[in-house]
Amino acid sequence: MQLSYQPAPYLTGLSYWPRWLAGVLCYIFFGLGGLLISITILPLLRLWPGSTQQKNKRVQYAVHQMFKGFVAMLAWAGVIKVNVQQADLLKKCQSRVIIANHPTLVDVVILISLIPNASCIVKQGLWRNPFLRGVVSRAGYIPNLGAEMLIKDCEHVLTTGANLIIFPEGTRTLHGRKINPFARGAANIALRTGFDMLPVVLHTDTIGLSKQQPWYDIPRQTITMTIDIGNSFNYKDYKQENSESKMARVLTRDMENFYKQQLENNYDSKYSN
Repeated sequence: MQLSYQPAPYLTGLSYWPRWLAGVLCYIFFGLGGLLISITILPLLRLWPGSTQQKNKRVQYAVHQMFKGFVAMLAWAGVIKVNVQQADLLKKCQSRVIIANHPTLVDVVILISLIPNASCIVKQGLWRNPFLRGVVSRAGYIPNLGAEMLIKDCEHVLTTGANLIIFPEGTRTLHGRKINPFARGAANIALRTGFDMLPVVLHTDTIGLSKQQPWYDIPRQTITMTIDIGNSFNYKDYKQENSESKMARVLTRDMENFYKQQLENNYDSKYSN
């Protein structure tokens, strides 16, 4: 995918402070909104009659709408602008392991804002976060509690028709790299649960909200993120290998090569201190 763009202006001096203030306010509203929704709307959705699967779907849709609002706020503040290729594919997607590269702090929020029935694996820190623990627990997100339990939880989520978002890099992409080396976790989940993987490529035109920057370091240039969707990786294509470890290794290699190829045509990364 060849990308062309008109870079956003780089803000300096007094012209940057309205952007910084608006961006910080977005995060404050997001945290307070997460706390408020977790003690008001989400408990009501869980108490409403229905199966556990129906309750999870209701809560996931509510979180999807909340995250859509947050992404709209970030766009209003000039922090990030999102362009989606084939958005309907994500909206209608079911029972897929959705993999993505991880250039910014808000990638998972953006993806959930596009996918009404999304779950994800949540690091332990968020389960202790007073603003978001209510959201992640009531939405049926998966705590990272060890390999065997994790696989069972992922299989359960995918069997219900929900999608599972995973970042094979494990953490945000480091400066100077197209992607970090992929771990085998996503491949192991797809192979052992028997669900295909859908690759989503996040192209960005400037570095911001990265691993090396604190959350309050609001970008001086608006980040334009273009989201592109690739062809699915069919887990059955890799079942011909002799061992599970080799299957996961080959699938992980193919996934990583796919992203390297796609990101060759990424926007030129530009960053100024």
